[in-house]
Amino acid sequence: MRAEQLTDPVTYHGEGAVWSDLWGGLKWVDMLAGDVLSLDPEDGAVSRMPVGSPVAAVVRPRRNGGLLVATEREFTLWRRNSEGDDGLPFTQEFATPPLWPGRLSRFNDGGCDPEGRMLCGAMAYSADEGSGVMYRMNVDGSTDELWRDVTISNGLGFTASGTRMYYIDSPTNRVDVFDVGAGSSLSGRRPFVRIPEGAGTPDGLWVDALDGVWVALYGGSAVHHYDASGSLADVIELPVSKVTSCCLGGPTGTTLYITTSRENLAAGAEPLAGSLFTASVGVAGVAALPFAG
Repeated sequence: MRAEQLTDPVTYHGEGAVWSDLWGGLKWVDMLAGDVLSLDPEDGAVSRMPVGSPVAAVVRPRRNGGLLVATEREFTLWRRNSEGDDGLPFTQEFATPPLWPGRLSRFNDGGCDPEGRMLCGAMAYSADEGSGVMYRMNVDGSTDELWRDVTISNGLGFTASGTRMYYIDSPTNRVDVFDVGAGSSLSGRRPFVRIPEGAGTPDGLWVDALDGVWVALYGGSAVHHYDASGSLADVIELPVSKVTSCCLGGPTGTTLYITTSRENLAAGAEPLAGSLFTASVGVAGVAALPFAG
């Protein structure tokens, strides 16, 4: 199956596609530009909201309205503005202190757990092996370190039952799975899928209602769909190489939205890189879990 181009090339490094009915459609990020993008579900227009620093591929709805955005070193909370307030749809109302000193590392990707807490992994800009940390922001705004020895922390998502969590640390070339226990505790990490050599590097992921996982393959010009047993079920092909994230959404929940990047591409190469793509895949996704604070 081939994906269809939905927008012009609107990002340099598009990432973090998330559909949520809580905010009325699709959002994604232009990571290094520090912008959150929104797609108008009526006319397909794309709008941008600057957040003032590199923005991780992590934007999630808040249960009571607004957004959670992971920036370079902070978790930030945004409230929805009244019409006409400062010309922007959201205003920042809370930020954690920077979670580490200096600017050699940044947040990258993550998602909320069933308890409504935000998990997000950090990585070094140089991608030094094992130099990153998985953090969690709790509902009260406090933060915890969950585990270390992370290199390029990427896609993360819970099954509909909340009993398993899929996770990618990209250089492993795997999708791992955790068991989820009481209070959304995580244990039993183990390989779920190994990406074949030459197929690209696993980046963002999304979980569907049948416990399958859809994996964006950076450098692989594709999204792979693995069913609940870990078998390859579908391949969505794209006309660009740097496929960065995907999510399931749309009116029926069965549209796969796919972000792409032109990071490190030569001028004129892959002219569609940075566009948003879609495919109709016939299975609904798990709804994006909101932050409860």
